Amino acid sequence: MATTQVPYSDLVANGNLAEPAGTTLVVAPTDNLQISDALPEQTVLRVVNTGVEQDITIKAGDNPPALAAGQGDLVVTVAATTGVQFIGPFESGRFLQSDGSMLIEAETADGTITAFQIPRYT
Repeated sequence: MATTQVPYSDLVANGNLAEPAGTTLVVAPTDNLQISDALPEQTVLRVVNTGVEQDITIKAGDNPPALAAGQGDLVVTVAATTGVQFIGPFESGRFLQSDGSMLIEAETADGTITAFQIPRYT
């Protein structure tokens, strides 16, 4: 199974971020979208749909480290044509894979996905 990497677009504390283009969706189950070295609690996804209504699936993680993976996948429906959905933030305990990534599946390749990383204040 092939994976397409979705890089983080870092939101800037007390600053701004120009709108990123996003990564083109790929069709599951042949391909997956992957966020490597994911920080689920600091991750918000923006899905822009340019085709028919479709479901975006955030895959449940591996146990361990995702002790709540038994709750299953999260499936969000994105409206047709100009549908935009913001999804997240997420729980590590449900969505983190054993390799430290998050996996996402799309029904069609019509659209883009952007992974925003929320800054963490210390």
